[in-house]
Amino acid sequence: MAETKFDSFKEAVHETAFDKEMHRKLNWNIGKYADTVVKGKQQYQELETAKQRAKNIKWKAMENLDRYLLEFESNFQRRGGKVYWAETADEALSEIANIINRVEAKSVVKSKSMTTEEVHLNNYLEKLGVEVVETDLGEYIQQLDGQPPFHIVTPAMHKSKEDVAKVFNKHLGTPMESTPQELTMVARKVLRDKYVQADVGITGANFILPDVGGVLVLENEGNARLTMTFPKVHIVIVGIEKVIPSIHDLALFLPLLATYGTGQQITVYNSVLTGPKQEGEPDGPEEMHVILMDNGRTNLLDQEEQRQALYCIRCGACLNACPVYKNIGGFSYQTTYSGPIGSVITPHFKGMEDFKHLSGASSLCGACTEVCPMKIELHNLLVLNRRDAVNQRHFNRSEKFGWFVWKRAMLNRRLMNSGGAGIKNFMLRLLFKNTWGSKRELPIVAKKSFHQLWMEKNKTT
Repeated sequence: MAETKFDSFKEAVHETAFDKEMHRKLNWNIGKYADTVVKGKQQYQELETAKQRAKNIKWKAMENLDRYLLEFESNFQRRGGKVYWAETADEALSEIANIINRVEAKSVVKSKSMTTEEVHLNNYLEKLGVEVVETDLGEYIQQLDGQPPFHIVTPAMHKSKEDVAKVFNKHLGTPMESTPQELTMVARKVLRDKYVQADVGITGANFILPDVGGVLVLENEGNARLTMTFPKVHIVIVGIEKVIPSIHDLALFLPLLATYGTGQQITVYNSVLTGPKQEGEPDGPEEMHVILMDNGRTNLLDQEEQRQALYCIRCGACLNACPVYKNIGGFSYQTTYSGPIGSVITPHFKGMEDFKHLSGASSLCGACTEVCPMKIELHNLLVLNRRDAVNQRHFNRSEKFGWFVWKRAMLNRRLMNSGGAGIKNFMLRLLFKNTWGSKRELPIVAKKSFHQLWMEKNKTT
């Protein structure tokens, strides 16, 4: 029988859930993040009010998404930019290939973008014979090591400085004893040459601004600005859900994203791009293209109860708060978007049948909902996904029969009291030995139930 996504997920979890070294690194990095977020929140007098306002604005954007996207297209193209609509990942890749082939590009520099990870852009360009280089330091480290991002904000969160030194030693020949500062300078030198040589720069976008026909790109290193201005051609690939109604809404969204993403009051570089270089401007690309990608987003938009997941601004706060993510790590999910938000949106983006198991990768503790700056009810959405998986009949007969028996027993006191502890413990071992996990001991049913003890104590029948 072919291995399913769930089988692969279980194997990955088995490897990482007991990896003490990975847990040590994650706890260290997430602990530092938590400390900075506390400081970032101090800029607010009414944080909950700001979060509710932001959620209301994203509600407005999603309820009028078609109108805002058309407004963006009109305003952006008025300044010489070009807009492409991609229903699928393949369509987005095809549009990028058309641009690259037309300008005969041989090298591409790319800033950090989860949307490009979603379509596996690097592998696609390499197959076309085009060199593609990540310019975000964390993404560059991951690219050298042949790995995807571990976290949607901090791609190399699972690596220590010693791990990074090994990667640089292997691929760039730097000494093993190099400090983080020295390694950063080496990366800077290598990447500066790539900017100058690149034919095309590719970025994502944090927000789409329809009223000015612009996209906004946030970063802390300055690499995205170099990616956008050095090459003659700039391509933006962005999910259609990134719309906010107006540039004036940035005063609310930028501090929220910075606070919950990295603990800053505001991100270092905030660039609003409204098209290619205009007459009289000293720098910027000669061509600018924006690809508006669906790739399953309208499937989620069609779900009245769950479409609020599209309010996400990709701050990563829910990953850092999630006990499951902190235990199994980002790679175990085997999806572009990991953690609670990934578990909510992936079944809608890529198919409920293959990815319904992600909705079960949660304790439903509500920590993700509590930290979300957009007040998305993530733990409730996971429950709704589970409901939808059942309603769509994504289960097998043995699973259905097992829950039928469980329900009947739980609703009937006589059945619950019959059989004795021996039979119950035998059934637990028979039914749950494999799914419970080899590292945990199954619970043992007491010889007498609470009901029996109560009757004995109170002399009742």
